This record gives sequence, structure tokens and C-alpha cells, in this order.
Amino acid sequence: MHTHDVENQSPPLSGFDALACDPALTSAIAREGAEGALPFLADLARLVTSAKAREHAVLANANPPVLHTHDRYGHRIDEVEFHPSWHWLMGNAVGWGLHGAPWGQEPGTGAHVARAAGFYLASQLEAGHGCPISMSYAAVPALRHDPELAALYEPGLLSHSYEFGLAEPGGKAGLLAGMSMTEKQGGSDVRAISSTATPTAEGTYRIVGHKWFTSAPMNDLFLTLAQAPGGLTCFVLPRVLPDGTRNGIRLQRLKDKLGNRSNASAEIEYADATGWRLGEEGRGVRTIIDMVSMTRLDCVLGSSALIRAALSEATHHIAHRHAFGSLLADKPLMQTVVADMALESEASTALGMRLAGAVDRGEHDLLRLALPASKYLVCKRTPTLVAEALECLGGNGYIEDSGLPRLYREAPLNSVWEGSGNVTALDVLRALNHDAAPVEAVLAEVEAAKGLDRWFDRGIQDLHAELRGREERRARRLAEMVALCLQGSLLLRHAPSEVGSGFIASRFSPEGPWRTIGTLPAEAHTVALLERVTPHVG
Repeated sequence: MHTHDVENQSPPLSGFDALACDPALTSAIAREGAEGALPFLADLARLVTSAKAREHAVLANANPPVLHTHDRYGHRIDEVEFHPSWHWLMGNAVGWGLHGAPWGQEPGTGAHVARAAGFYLASQLEAGHGCPISMSYAAVPALRHDPELAALYEPGLLSHSYEFGLAEPGGKAGLLAGMSMTEKQGGSDVRAISSTATPTAEGTYRIVGHKWFTSAPMNDLFLTLAQAPGGLTCFVLPRVLPDGTRNGIRLQRLKDKLGNRSNASAEIEYADATGWRLGEEGRGVRTIIDMVSMTRLDCVLGSSALIRAALSEATHHIAHRHAFGSLLADKPLMQTVVADMALESEASTALGMRLAGAVDRGEHDLLRLALPASKYLVCKRTPTLVAEALECLGGNGYIEDSGLPRLYREAPLNSVWEGSGNVTALDVLRALNHDAAPVEAVLAEVEAAKGLDRWFDRGIQDLHAELRGREERRARRLAEMVALCLQGSLLLRHAPSEVGSGFIASRFSPEGPWRTIGTLPAEAHTVALLERVTPHVG
């Protein structure tokens, strides 16, 4: 029987121009020196918003990887089986050079900015495959601590060829790298690592130990930490050794995770695995920190992408859904909610791209302080923003088919990966105590907007006071203030007035700090903010 008609539903969100509705991204790309990459990025944006790509994202998450430890005869194989949609996602990401490609270009050419923008776009489609892409990107600067190892692996990591499967790295068209540090007794406290590394007569080391988290265990090589005779040391372990035999890397089980389900994360055991030392003995943390810094950048970019993806879903829905006699997008309270989300999205995107520009230009002092602070704030805010976007769709947003539950499950991950909130806040304190240069670099960036807004100027004064205190119990407040001031400075200088003034009024005025989303002050230009970020389909 005919019981109802389907009406008052938004059309599918696919085929829109992800650059046209994201002026914060396009302006940052040009500002940070990668304007020449815009045609390339426009092609990528069309791909990731296509119906085909969105279907692959859904399928990769609905069909998580499966671990096969042994074959039918009992031979140890340690293989992870993935759905074809995972390989489609990975093949495109590698083909677009979102992993190691920027390291093959001259510094200052905007290559890292272009790559950051591409990673941000691809992460809006599906976040899980961003993990092996990010770790491969981050492995290159760490490998350069040893020219011989860099020469061996870097060509494969910079290749645009995706070749899945176990094979000797020198014989593969393209390589992917991972990191394997965390142990169950230590977590973020890598000094508590108990895995051991024993030197051999051949100049390698025999690695024995258990690692609690190793994401993307199907990658071709891993950077790991273990206790050598000289102390905690970094090592490179390929899954397949130069003679073609399998290294002693055993996959014990795959983690059953809250989100990031398309990607495999494993507990692994090093059973007399062969490793090559990277950097000096006893300097493992210093060696691996280059990799950690780059993955933290991708935490900021990936979280910004989740915010943007959720914002697109919300703005698209309210642009087509009627309630109580008019479009939701015309309701003043809904406008205020989504405009507030738009401000957060613009601020996180501008900050992430500024950090990528700092990588391009070698602004190490700025990154030393700004990177952990940015990771702290942007990643902390992401679950709240995604939850608000879900609520904009009402009950429909709570249903799996809407895509919002997948984004919501993903949202807390980057706040945990590469150091949870306390760890990154303490890293901010360490950067302050290292020397004066990181503080000077951040203050120069922040104070470039001095005099543009009286409430922001008051925020600068508060930041100076907090920087002088440097108390551990206030480390989170300090990290938040550093990142907020960086965001405020960027938006005041580079965004339209309705964006900059709306952000400052809601984050720095006496009425702030802002409380729940949608409590913008009355003077915020909500309609203009909403129009600026709404996708246009068809």
C-alpha cells in the first residue's frame, strides 16, 4: 500500500566543489606559497567529493581489515586482508603524492603546503587511510639521520606507486612506512620502553619486545624504539629482509577500536627481529621526534578536515530542510549555531596551513611551540564540533547512513594519537623552557595583529602573563591560549572582517571564553558566515 511520500529531505551531498565553499583553505594555499597547486588541488577536490569516492569511504569502514596469522598448513604469515575500497583510497592518496612527495622538492617551493591541503581534502573523505599516508610522510625526515638508510628507502617513499603486499623493499615500486613505539607499560612515557636491541657481528641489532599499538602493520618498514646498550635508540625494521625472508615481526592481534575502523592497528611482537640503527645509541627520542612532529601536523590537518566535513554535512542539510514554515538555514538560532561552527573551521584550517607553511620555510622555532599547542586545541575541539553538526541533522544525524556517526567516532582519535592532551600541554612547557627562540617566534606571529582589535590586544596581554608563569597545573590553559592567539592573529590579518571580528568577539571578549556552540554575540555576521561555507551541489 502507498503510505507516504519522501519529501523535505536534503539531496545526496556529492559532486560539490570542496574548494569553492572553503575560502579559508584556498586563501591559505595562496598565502603560504602554493597558489600554483590550486589546479591540481581542484582535481583532487572533485575526486574526493564524487559519489564514487564517498561510496569507497563507506565500504572501507563497513568492511574492516582482517588478520591472518597462519596459512591453512600452519605456516606463520602475519598478513592483513583489506577490502578493495581501502586499496582504492590508498592508491589515490599515494598517486596524488600525499605521502612522501614533498620531500623530493626544493624547500620553500610550497610543496608541503600543497601536500597539506591535499591531505586535508582526502581526510574529509575518509580518515583511516590517512594514518599510513601520514606516517610515510613523517618517516622521511627521521630517516635522514642516516644517509645510507635514507638513500635505501627514500626513493620508494617518494614514489607515486602504491604496491601492497610483502616483498623486499628494494624490489617494490613504492613503499609505506610506519612507527612502532608504544608499549603497554609505558604509553606516552617512551622512557619506560622495555624492548631490547642487541648488537650483532653484522652491524645490525636483534630486537625483542612487544608493542601495544602499531598502526598500519602492513607497511613495508617501521621506525621503532628499543633499549640498546647505550640507551633508548631508534631502529628501522623492514618487514622483509634483503635476502627475501620475513623479518621476525609477529602480528598478535588487531585492535577493536572506537573509530578509524578501515585502518588496521595491531599489537606486534618482535621475535629476534633484525633492525638497523637510526641515529646514535641513546638518542632515540631525539631521532624519532622529527617523525612525531610531522604526524602532529597531520593531527591538526586531519582534525580540521573532520570539522570541515561535519560542517559541510550540517550546512548542506539546513540549506534543504524545512521546519516550522521555513528553511532551517533561515532560522536565526540555527544560523548562529552553524556560523559558530564555521568560525571554528576557518580558524583550525588557517592554523593548520600556517604550520605547513612553516615546514616549507624551515621555521623550526615557531613549530617547536606552535605545533603542540595547535594539536592540543584543534584536536580537543573536534569532537564537540562534530557532535554539534550531528545535532543539526536531528535524529537523522544519529543514523549510520548519514555519515555523521562515522565522523563522530573518528573525532577523538587525533587528540589521543601522538600525545594526549596532558602530553602535548607539557610539550608546550618544554618548548618554553628549551630556549627563548620558540616564544619569540610565536609572539612575533601573534603580535602581527596587534592593534587590529582591542579584545585581541587584551588577549595578547593575557598570553604574556601566562607565558611568564609556566606552571604545570596551568599547562592546558597555556596551550589553549597560544593556539587561540595564533588563530586570532591569522583571522584578523587574513580573513574577511565578519570572520575575524566574529572569532575575536566570541573567543576573546569579556563575554567569553565561549561556552556551547551557538552562543555568538549579537553583532556576529551569521548569514555571511553561513553563505561562505555552504556546499553547492549540482
